[in-house]
Amino acid sequence: MNRKILKLENLLRFHTICRQLHSLCQRRMLAQWRHMFSSAYAVHTAQLYTRPWQTDALLRAALSQRRLLVTKKEKRSQKSPLPSTKSKKEVEVWLGMTVEELARAMEKDIDCVYESLMNTAIDIDSLETHSRLDEVWIKEVIKKSGMKLKWSKLKQDKVRENKDAVKRPQADPALLIPRSPVVTIMGHVDHGKTTLLDKLRKTQVAAMEAGGITQHIGAFLVSLPSGEKITFLDTPGHAAFSAMRARGTQVTDIVILVVAADDGVMKQTVESIQHAKDAHVPIVLAINKCDKAEADPEKVKKELLAYDVVCEDYGGDVQAVHVSALTGENMMALAEATIALAEMLELKADPTGAVEGTVIESFTDKGRGPVTTAIIQRGTLRKGSILVAGKSWAKVRLMFDENGRAVNEAYPSMPVGIIGWRDLPSAGDEILEVESEPRAREVVDWRKYEQEQEKNKEDLKLIEEKRKEHQEAHRKDREKYGTVHWKERSYIKYREKRQQQPLKPKEKLERDSNVLPVIVKGDVDGSVEAILNVMDTYDASHECELDLVHFGVGDISENDVNLAETFHGVIYGFNVNAGNVIQQLAAKKGVKIKLHKIIYRLIEDLQEELSSRLPCIVEEHPIGEASILATFSITEGKKKVPVAGCRVQKGQIEKQKKFKLIRNGHVIWKGSLISLKHHKDDTSVVKTGMDCGLSLDEEKIEFKVGDAIICYEEKEVPAKTSWDPGF
Repeated sequence: MNRKILKLENLLRFHTICRQLHSLCQRRMLAQWRHMFSSAYAVHTAQLYTRPWQTDALLRAALSQRRLLVTKKEKRSQKSPLPSTKSKKEVEVWLGMTVEELARAMEKDIDCVYESLMNTAIDIDSLETHSRLDEVWIKEVIKKSGMKLKWSKLKQDKVRENKDAVKRPQADPALLIPRSPVVTIMGHVDHGKTTLLDKLRKTQVAAMEAGGITQHIGAFLVSLPSGEKITFLDTPGHAAFSAMRARGTQVTDIVILVVAADDGVMKQTVESIQHAKDAHVPIVLAINKCDKAEADPEKVKKELLAYDVVCEDYGGDVQAVHVSALTGENMMALAEATIALAEMLELKADPTGAVEGTVIESFTDKGRGPVTTAIIQRGTLRKGSILVAGKSWAKVRLMFDENGRAVNEAYPSMPVGIIGWRDLPSAGDEILEVESEPRAREVVDWRKYEQEQEKNKEDLKLIEEKRKEHQEAHRKDREKYGTVHWKERSYIKYREKRQQQPLKPKEKLERDSNVLPVIVKGDVDGSVEAILNVMDTYDASHECELDLVHFGVGDISENDVNLAETFHGVIYGFNVNAGNVIQQLAAKKGVKIKLHKIIYRLIEDLQEELSSRLPCIVEEHPIGEASILATFSITEGKKKVPVAGCRVQKGQIEKQKKFKLIRNGHVIWKGSLISLKHHKDDTSVVKTGMDCGLSLDEEKIEFKVGDAIICYEEKEVPAKTSWDPGF
């Protein structure tokens, strides 16, 4: 305190001395000029400027006030210490929280969040209450609101009770009764699987198939003369339908592997064997087309040994039956072998209680809505039952068999068509029966909630990865610009900004031409799945990008056309229709609709469309060839021009075409001729066997005896995509 008082006294003294000096100077100046003014004015001025300053009084007053203030402050601090600054409010936040959640955590209005984010890089106009905020913006809002940040490891949601439907416990063995076997027919494409099934069913399914290729799983119940019943699943053998074959083995008891005796083991045969092994399902071998002269069943059996399929003839446990699906030879022997294997497996099921099953196929029918083909595995399905499959539920309105006849009940191992679904379930979904519609909605809501939670976790993971990328990019930028002069830094940033400017219309058109947006519509869920699986093998994005805009089940609609118009895409339809109104609308909007009934035709069409987006390839087509026999030079004006004396060996040389000079197998030069002469006359064409002299458009090129001159023309050839879908 004493130091402060002394400092104040010194300041006051210094100030007083300055004022006194200033007054003395003014008085001296006035004394010199006094004779120039009147006495009255002089008296007035003297009175004004000669007033003495009360220095001591001022010092005493100031010092007393300072001492008083300091004393009071010390007394106040002794009585009660100063209250500490108010602690900041702590706000618990988490990654990926929404605007609404942040406002609620801060106990503020949503407008407070928007105000805090003003004048930042974030686009406030596109920010909704449910929009998720990045970590940077959460920190910015908390900082501007004067609060303290506290990170929570995970968002503390209310723990929802699991409302999912589950299978019943295993039934009492005493309640089980024998059931029919579910048999999947598998094998390579065109090995006669569907024809074989036709003979067993005595129908003509194969005649109705497009291109003779099964396009989706068919489920049939076949009654044998002995009274036994077998449920057959006819899976596609085409390479594109791998997922369908895998799904078929998951619901089956026995696999009948069909191999053509004249063709042997093929790629899809091996794949079918692998699917059966993965599902731990026994195999019955049907060697088909044994009626052909070139048939060799023993060769097939030997080839299968390499894949651990050992027939009974070779000491194994796989039954092999030689059949001919065309003539019907040994069909009953194949059925008996299947029944015998089923008896050994002792297949049983519980026909009572809630229904359990599996969706084999699903599609949308124009008059009946979503329809599924299912295999019942437990319980008995009746009209009015409430079912749940995936994220869809149904109240069964109608059931029908493979022939379209209505049925009232469906028991275990029976394939049945079900109508009454609210949405279309996916092929392979598990079917469970629940007690009521509210319970079905509850199950579906829970499954959708679980899916949303999984998606949120994935989103948060992506957000965290992006945040780390941005931080790394920011760190690199700081390192890059940290030692650079500000002028150079400004120039570099300006150049980078120029590179990021929007593309010009011409550049945008070129970029868009290298992208093929597609919309895929199919008759059943499995067919769409197969097409998408083939598209997943696309590996030529460096040539043309394949962009899947939308896919679905059902006929082509107006929405599909509008979507294709927006993205400048192509609509591919598989076993679906496009009405006249839709086709007219598509023609008006310039949208291509391509309909196919055979999958490999659709893929071929897709390859052609991709190829059409690629720039043409320039190919060289030789017209003639000449060899250089002598070299010399001629004078034109002030410069010497090298000339080659040649003889045409093949075809002809045309002056207007392009040429290249080849030496020891390497191209030395490409360009045009400036002169072509036969003897001393200018000519435009020199034919085989004739001599000529020629000079090039580049003077620095030196000719050598033995060099070859090739005359060629360039032609633009459409490019083909390098993508190979595998079939």
